[in-house]
Amino acid sequence: MILFPNAKVNLGLNIVRKRPDGYHDIETLFYPVKGLCDILEVVATDGEVNTIEFTQTGIGIDCDTENNLCVKTFRLLAQRYGMPHVRMHLHKLIPMGAGLGGGSADAAFALRALNTFLNKPLSPENLLPLALELGSDCPFFVHNTPAIGRGRGEQLEPISINLTGYWILLVNPGIHVSTREAYEGSNPKPWENPIGNIVNLPVNDWPNRLVNDFEKTVFPKYPLIERVKEELYSMGAVYASMSGSGSTVFGIFKSKPAIPDAFNEYFTHTSEM
Repeated sequence: MILFPNAKVNLGLNIVRKRPDGYHDIETLFYPVKGLCDILEVVATDGEVNTIEFTQTGIGIDCDTENNLCVKTFRLLAQRYGMPHVRMHLHKLIPMGAGLGGGSADAAFALRALNTFLNKPLSPENLLPLALELGSDCPFFVHNTPAIGRGRGEQLEPISINLTGYWILLVNPGIHVSTREAYEGSNPKPWENPIGNIVNLPVNDWPNRLVNDFEKTVFPKYPLIERVKEELYSMGAVYASMSGSGSTVFGIFKSKPAIPDAFNEYFTHTSEM
């Protein structure tokens, strides 16, 4: 089977508190992005059970095969439930370490595909704990519909949000920002106005209300990322923000935006929302 793991953006991100286990509780709205996808082929074949042949093309992934999240997904299911021999190929198109959830999407889509090979496939709800073992953002991609994420991002509340008619422009300037780096110097504090309330307002009212707390730590270190956000507003975006811990910045527009020369050296993607 062939699947198309898609990117996501974060509409707002509140760092709520630091937990005793070293993780942080957050509140964010995960929103899937149309058209920006990796390509994942998964085939069960004759061969030794619980073994996998994995290949990858496209954007390079800086890790050995065993540490690839798709392979980790296979190993997890093979250990728990048993797997046939599988051939898996990933063609990577979503930028890595960009706040777009590409690796998490690959893992979750691999989980969904491999689940079909089980004698008794698991329900989506039973896949969620397995997805969380693979990464904090992975549970979102099991259902892959807009949802407010709390805790580490795994406590999901589906939300109805209508952005029909709007366009999104993603801009990634090629700067790698580690999640640990983004959290350094952050000041966890719950927002007075929850994200669910803010996104019910017209999009024009989101600026200065719907914010990404990571911008407070990332922008001073990487002014170029902040300049990309400013450029999106100067182009007419009704709302612009960094996604996740960066470095991708996105703008929401009322019509399809023309990509300016200033972004020629960057990765960009435009699609309807």
